[in-house]
Amino acid sequence: MTMVSIRSVRKSYGKLEVLKGVSLDVPEGGVACVVGPSGSGKSTLLRCVNRLETIDSGRVWVDGELMGFREKGDKLHLLRPEELCRQREKIGMVFQRFHLFPHRTALENVMEGPCGVKGVSQDKARVQARELLARVGLADRAGHYPAQLSGGQQQRVAIARSLAMNPKVMLFDEPTSALDPELVQEVLTVMRDLATSGITMIVVTHEMGFAREAGDHLVFMDDGMIVEEGKPREVLANPVHERTRAFLGQVL
Repeated sequence: MTMVSIRSVRKSYGKLEVLKGVSLDVPEGGVACVVGPSGSGKSTLLRCVNRLETIDSGRVWVDGELMGFREKGDKLHLLRPEELCRQREKIGMVFQRFHLFPHRTALENVMEGPCGVKGVSQDKARVQARELLARVGLADRAGHYPAQLSGGQQQRVAIARSLAMNPKVMLFDEPTSALDPELVQEVLTVMRDLATSGITMIVVTHEMGFAREAGDHLVFMDDGMIVEEGKPREVLANPVHERTRAFLGQVL
């Protein structure tokens, strides 16, 4: 089953065309890693999946549901904001920056979504939040505020917060790029665990080791287009396109 289907997506900001007809399928339980130089459209593509960015043309389906629109005959109708919010509940997203509530503890940050959006009881949400914090290695930090946590710990809380909504898909937008080098591995370890758990993931990353070890599919983007894609080990070891070879020659 295809969990995420992206078809001919285009996106421009004024005269700058950032995505130039991108198409990509990610199967259920698949881990797609998207790499490429800055400005290639990677993060914009990710944000188009959950409609944080509107698209100029093309379509995106998640779990068989067309994102942002309702089809009636041969016409598309924009969803109301509350309908779009319901669609987004099935998609978790982890950003470069952690975006935690500074006045809430790690436990309260993880509880916020289930209680505030899904109406889960405080007691049930608290139990789930403790389980998720333990899963990301932070059982002993439940009562700490973000300012009392390292960057890697904050990012792991952000991952737990996304998982609390029981998403079908997890989107990661360069989740380690804002971290000090010694904190990167603790976040990647959690992501490797998720990759083996069966959740569908799309990961924009510069961590080629993670892409090689945990990814099922590697996508190289440049200038708003997918230049090359395939099995990570094959693309990283024997890239076909000259542009891919030039990029990998700089980062490997």
